[in-house]
Amino acid sequence: MVLLCIVQAAFAGKKAEQPVSTLNFLVVRDADGKPVRNAEVVLHSVGKDGKQKEESIELKTHEDGTTTIGGVARGKVRIQVIAPGFRTYGHDFDIDQPQHDITIKLQKPSDQFSIYK
Repeated sequence: MVLLCIVQAAFAGKKAEQPVSTLNFLVVRDADGKPVRNAEVVLHSVGKDGKQKEESIELKTHEDGTTTIGGVARGKVRIQVIAPGFRTYGHDFDIDQPQHDITIKLQKPSDQFSIYK
C-alpha cells in the first residue's frame, strides 16, 4: 500500500499543488458487454510533445471488470489495456475533471489474411 502511494506521488509529478483525478475503469467484451477480469490496465503520463514518460502505473481488473485509481495528475494520459484473447487497446485521454468513468470495450483479434489458405 505504501509503495502504491509512492508510485502515485511520482506519477503525479513533483508539484504537490497540482490537481489530481480519480479514474474508474470498466473493461468489457465488445461482443456481449460481459466484464473482462484480470485485464491489465497501464497508465502512462504523456508530455506536451506527445511522448509518453517513462513512469507508468499498472492495474488489474476485478471479477466485475472494474478497477479504480486515485491521485492521478491531470493532463494527458495514455491508457493501454491488455488481456489474453483480446486485441490490445490503446488511447490517449485528457484528464481534466476530479473524476472520470472510462469504459473500454475489448475486441477479439481479427483473422489474418493469407494467400495460402
